[in-house]
Amino acid sequence: MKFNLIDKIEEVSESRLVAVKYVSLAEEYLADHFPTFPVLPGVLMLEAMTQAAGWLLHRNSGFAKSMAVLKEAKNVKYGTFVAPGNALRVEVEVVKISESGGLFKAAGSVNGNSAVSARLEMAYFNISTSQGESGEQIDRRLIEHNRARWAIIAQSVSGAMAI
Repeated sequence: MKFNLIDKIEEVSESRLVAVKYVSLAEEYLADHFPTFPVLPGVLMLEAMTQAAGWLLHRNSGFAKSMAVLKEAKNVKYGTFVAPGNALRVEVEVVKISESGGLFKAAGSVNGNSAVSARLEMAYFNISTSQGESGEQIDRRLIEHNRARWAIIAQSVSGAMAI
């Protein structure tokens, strides 16, 4: 992930994660989306749910792998807008997890109103799987980076797992 759309994890268990994305008028993309009606783009709502599912994969595996990426999004539905000053509350539930990824039911809401929902299929892997030894160092650095970020966004959550 080159940018973080999860600001805080509020709840986590083996089967569920609840996270929050706070939307601020200071976010640069809002100047263009849309100039007179700034709202969080739908693709970024989908990315926030994808990142939440990735965090659940990392947490459940003890950060065993370096990469958690979206493989497929199905049944994506959008509802209410997410404007500056709002918080997008993202809930991700495990449907099925395997060593190579997982299926998740995901939803985002604002003040109890549906903003987005989807079924997400995630891939979970190490770069060294395809790059061999040259990818092992990258995997180690990414896993360390992911653990450090997790410690920040999940610091107040019981069950977050000590790392």
